[in-house]
Amino acid sequence: MSQLVNKAKNFVSDKISDVAKPEASLTDVDFTRVTMNNVEYLAKVAVHNPYSHPLPICQINYSFKSATREIASGIIPDPGSLKAKDTTMVDVPVKVPYSILMSLAKDIGADWDIDYQLDVGLVIDLPVVGNFTIPLSRKGEVKLPSPF
Repeated sequence: MSQLVNKAKNFVSDKISDVAKPEASLTDVDFTRVTMNNVEYLAKVAVHNPYSHPLPICQINYSFKSATREIASGIIPDPGSLKAKDTTMVDVPVKVPYSILMSLAKDIGADWDIDYQLDVGLVIDLPVVGNFTIPLSRKGEVKLPSPF
């Protein structure tokens, strides 16, 4: 009996692995504004849905790191859905508190930018399969607004 169950599991996992899945890429990370408490950035994620019906995005997880230190993280619950047979742009706002920026003074002081790594997990509800996470990562540098 266990052999039959294992064969069924293998068959199903082989079939599911061949199913088209949404694909995503982090296209941009830009400075958006300065508030009294933090600096805000906006990451743009392009997600292509290969299906002929919209797919709900369950949540977006993100982690913003500088010098291997996490300086911002969060979860965006229920950010909408992906258009059918199209590419949807999804915005991921990131807020970095000033107190953390001050602790990165060495990195910032030299060239007035932050060297970063942004990790994003886009959790999508696929029919039959269930929740599917698309992991994304991008490294780069973001300019800070000049104090002068």
